[in-house]
Amino acid sequence: QEASVRDIHCFKADSVDREDDHVETAQEVSVNEVPDNEDLPHTHATDKIFFIDLANKQLQTISPEVLSLEHLEELHVERNLIISIPRDINRLRHMKVLYLDQNHIQDICEELGDLKCLESLDLSNNPLCCSSLPVISKLQSLRRLRLYKTKLHELPVQICQCLRHIELLGLSDNNLKCLPKETVNLTKLKEIYLQKNRLESFPKELCYIANLEIIDLEQNLISVIPEEVGFLTHLVKLFLAFNNLSSIPPTLQYCQKLAVLDLSHNLLHKLPAGLKNLTEMRELRLSANRLEKFPRQICFWPSLSRVYLRNTGLSKVPESFTRLTSVRILDLSENCFDKIPKGICTMKNLEELALDDNHIQEIPAEVKELTNLKCLGLSENQFSIFPKEIFLLESLERLHLGQNKGIKFTSLPEDISKLQNLKELHMENNSLEYLPAAISSLSHLKTLDCSNNLLKELPNSLCQMKGLEKLFLQNNQLSQLPEDLDSLQQLELVLLDENPMTEPPIEVCCQGTAAIWEYLQEKKRRKAMNLKV
Repeated sequence: QEASVRDIHCFKADSVDREDDHVETAQEVSVNEVPDNEDLPHTHATDKIFFIDLANKQLQTISPEVLSLEHLEELHVERNLIISIPRDINRLRHMKVLYLDQNHIQDICEELGDLKCLESLDLSNNPLCCSSLPVISKLQSLRRLRLYKTKLHELPVQICQCLRHIELLGLSDNNLKCLPKETVNLTKLKEIYLQKNRLESFPKELCYIANLEIIDLEQNLISVIPEEVGFLTHLVKLFLAFNNLSSIPPTLQYCQKLAVLDLSHNLLHKLPAGLKNLTEMRELRLSANRLEKFPRQICFWPSLSRVYLRNTGLSKVPESFTRLTSVRILDLSENCFDKIPKGICTMKNLEELALDDNHIQEIPAEVKELTNLKCLGLSENQFSIFPKEIFLLESLERLHLGQNKGIKFTSLPEDISKLQNLKELHMENNSLEYLPAAISSLSHLKTLDCSNNLLKELPNSLCQMKGLEKLFLQNNQLSQLPEDLDSLQQLELVLLDENPMTEPPIEVCCQGTAAIWEYLQEKKRRKAMNLKV
């Protein structure tokens, strides 16, 4: 159940599916995928197998049959029970991609270093012995190395000295306190992921790797960013959320290609004035900082499309805010706004707007200008009556009006039917006593959340909402359901906890949606039989 638009998370470039690692093979040669060791094909002298996926097969070792496939270029054996890498691994001399993550490997055999063609290696989520890691330094064709969650306390110097072609280095979820000074030798490095380590300062060594495009340092203990960060003129994405930063060096303005900057959950009060020169910026995250005032610098970023300023103490926005015509997602929730700034209503491309947890009492009529708005979060505000201006937003697909702390709504207007594109309606934690019959005209509605209200019955027209998939009705005063509710074939989840149910009985409702359907259908069968008699 989605609580609010505030839960939108940024996309990290180091994607799980690793599409960039796919090995292209000659068109005339077929690529065989083998499901498990027992099904390995009986190969003839002319057969060539380039790719095998043996992930999640409960394997304890890599079989001799696999190791005999001399043309193999890509092998997936992640999520197994492998304890060690067999020494015969060096027979796979054409191997380019090897995924061994999520196994039980401790020691890396010396023979792994003989794979001179290997370009991508993943040993993440293994209890690796640090003393065996230098073997990796022999893989001088390596371009992508992932060592996530391997309990590393230090990055072996040999890796930094020898792997001159590395472009991606994944070291998140470890115990690193610093990087070796030899890290500067990784001159071709483009992406480095150091999330969830124990770094207390931004590694200065990274500032001298000119090709870096992505740096992820989230969830560390960083309190200082060096002035040298300005040397990173190719930097595109910088993630520094959940650290201890109280200031940002002005030299960051020289990172002219910077497009994504995440500084949320730090100790910042303001941004350097010079950051207005970062005209390539597309996404800014400053949530959970105690800003003195709205950062006007961002009004000079013409391409800015995502702005996250949740819980920053803001109560107003400057007039220059109207310049941000490209913004599609704006999060101003958990702030001190007592009204919706009219400048927001000029943002014609806005698709998602979060204003939850403010002190807003009314909505300006100018909101109708937001013709592309799809998601609106207004939970926990101070509306005395239902804001009918919402019905001017005909493009709306998701509406959040839960009121756990604010003044509770006692009714939902019939005009809700005007929101014909609505897919989700969240009215939890209010004082609704009934739902209007007009709600049935919302033909695209998939999720209806009316939990924690005062509903005593549901309208029979609810059974006409053929697209409904999820219905949250916990903690109301319902005693029965409409008898034709089982006609909603798309409805996969009905929650009725803490209602005085009699039809169906509580014990049936506790068994889940399938049991409720069976009860309603059986009741209709009995009724039909009685009519025949």
